[in-house]
Amino acid sequence: MEKIVSNTFQTLAKNKTANRMAQKYGLKMGAKRFVAGDSILHAIDCVRKINDAGMVAMLNYLGEYVHTEEEASEATRNCLLTLDSIYDTGIKSNLTVKSSSLGLDVSREICVQNLRKILEKAKEYGNFVRIEMEDYSHCQLTLDIYKELREEYENVGTVIQAYLYRTEQDIDDLNHYNANLRLVKGAYKESPEVAFPKKSDVDKNFETIIKTHLKNGNYTGIATHDDAVINEMIGFTEHNHISRDQFEFQMLYGIRSDLQKLLTENGYKVRVYVPYGVDWFGYFMRRLAERPENVTFVLKNTFK
Repeated sequence: MEKIVSNTFQTLAKNKTANRMAQKYGLKMGAKRFVAGDSILHAIDCVRKINDAGMVAMLNYLGEYVHTEEEASEATRNCLLTLDSIYDTGIKSNLTVKSSSLGLDVSREICVQNLRKILEKAKEYGNFVRIEMEDYSHCQLTLDIYKELREEYENVGTVIQAYLYRTEQDIDDLNHYNANLRLVKGAYKESPEVAFPKKSDVDKNFETIIKTHLKNGNYTGIATHDDAVINEMIGFTEHNHISRDQFEFQMLYGIRSDLQKLLTENGYKVRVYVPYGVDWFGYFMRRLAERPENVTFVLKNTFK
């Protein structure tokens, strides 16, 4: 039953009609728990509170799968505005972007041009930009673009997903670039031809790639809310004398605030992923697909 519910939300995440309806009715039915708001002002207020609690953030202007150059230009403009706002307000946050929102499905050239504009602005401000990983069809393209830009910029990183069979090889390959990676389990619906169908296999691979990347001496964003994984990595880093300056725990806005606080109090760097913008529906659906308790929360909100 849980798998059926998850698949339903994964399918809805890409449904254009549902997305349009969601944007029409705004951040209702519990979405505000996971999305900071529809404007940069809401996002800045949210990050200030996160900073006041001793944590840092990564802001994401929501949007994906745009199909025109004009839409990609608008998304780029909002990413540049986000960087301006981070600098002007002095909040502690970097920026994370989706290649598909910057025109990857229009043309590779347009996407790279837009990414260069963003990276140049971030470099000017002394900030960092992470290129997110999306579904499998975008994986190799995203990595190729990352490698190209990494040759030019030091302030760029990307994301690797543990549920893909190819991931261990990607970790080895990216070691040549001293890649700053956000390591995640993966949140998109993928075929068993390219991804582990069993959660236990994903969990095992997740711990393996984190340990490999840390042992390689590269900066690692450990993106998880899983207590077992976090405890394992705390023990691993202590046993191997890996500096806390080489890694950070990354969590999503609205999920496990108690754990975020506990890790911060124990001296670990915690970075909270803070999404904002009007195109929030796909992101929200994937959060519901990931965790049954998120669905319960939304249902309670709906019938209050």
